[in-house]
Amino acid sequence: MKFKPIYLYGIIVLVSIIVLVFVSIQSSDEPKEIAIGQNQNMPDDDVHKQLKNQVSTPPNKENVSEAYREKMAELKAAVDKNPKDTLALKNYADFLSASHKMNDAITYYNKILQVDSKRNDIHFALALIYYNKQDFAKCEDENKQVLSYDPKNQMALYNLGAIAATRGEMVKAKDFWNQVIEINSESETGKLAKESLGKL
Repeated sequence: MKFKPIYLYGIIVLVSIIVLVFVSIQSSDEPKEIAIGQNQNMPDDDVHKQLKNQVSTPPNKENVSEAYREKMAELKAAVDKNPKDTLALKNYADFLSASHKMNDAITYYNKILQVDSKRNDIHFALALIYYNKQDFAKCEDENKQVLSYDPKNQMALYNLGAIAATRGEMVKAKDFWNQVIEINSESETGKLAKESLGKL
């Protein structure tokens, strides 16, 4: 009986799989803690100097990174160059929102809606800002705007349910979430509505 090379390859693959499983089991055990002595100092290089500054002082005009200011200026320049460019407007508004400059972000999101009033993503971005500011009436208005041209929009219906639940209007919340489930119970939003109903 001759020994075929295919058997050798099979044995090598089998051994490799066993080694990989063994290594992954060993590495998934509890993480090892590295003891840091009190007398140890951070290295004195550019990366660690920034970390020291972040720990010792809160963010202010002097220590905000230059990259952040450059990005802000770049996005603003793109908007100034073409004020009707909805992509440039959205990028700038998103950056402002992420920078916690909500009122400025609202201004630029609304400029997008002046160009195209049926932008779900913009209405939802505004709804999130208003929700975080606890201006539930404006948050509700943004979701209702979406429903005015897309009456079966699950996300808008779900959001209205969340607003109702936040206000303590549980019957209203259930009604909105049941509508979401009726539209499509297997979508991500439908599953989220089921889960939210279970928590009421």
